[in-house]
Amino acid sequence: MTHGPTRRTVLATGAAACVAGCSKSGGNGSSGSASAASPTASSSASAASPAATSTATSAAGSAAGSAAGSAAAGKELAKTADIPVGGGTIFAAEEVVVTQPEKGEFKAFSNICTHRQCPVANVSDGTINCTCHGSRFRIADGSVAHPPATRPLPEKKITVEGDTIRLV
Repeated sequence: MTHGPTRRTVLATGAAACVAGCSKSGGNGSSGSASAASPTASSSASAASPAATSTATSAAGSAAGSAAGSAAAGKELAKTADIPVGGGTIFAAEEVVVTQPEKGEFKAFSNICTHRQCPVANVSDGTINCTCHGSRFRIADGSVAHPPATRPLPEKKITVEGDTIRLV
């Protein structure tokens, strides 16, 4: 009786392939480089589908091998101009949503709803919205604006250096 490869063999082969390919493309973020896809900006009143938003990734960051100083400052998420005033942008790969409640004021929160741990779907009308069960969170402080969630979105640490927003 002939058997295929073991689970261990498949996992080891996949891991080896990722080590060879992921570090060059920034696939898992551990190399310090970011993917080159554009962020998903959701500042309109239309609801984005969870599937579309879950494919969002961060803006292009520094190249692999960049100066240690910029790597220590955190991963580049976006330029300040990419975050709409009174709205925000979801970075699904980093599990963060960055908002700009007032011009020049930037906040960051987990993009995972505190109700049932669904990823939030969009940012519109001053709230971060989870379409799984209808929870909404205020862009200024992550507090609950509309249940069923009862706890605010956890804050994430970012830095703004010039026109660059970095996740710390």
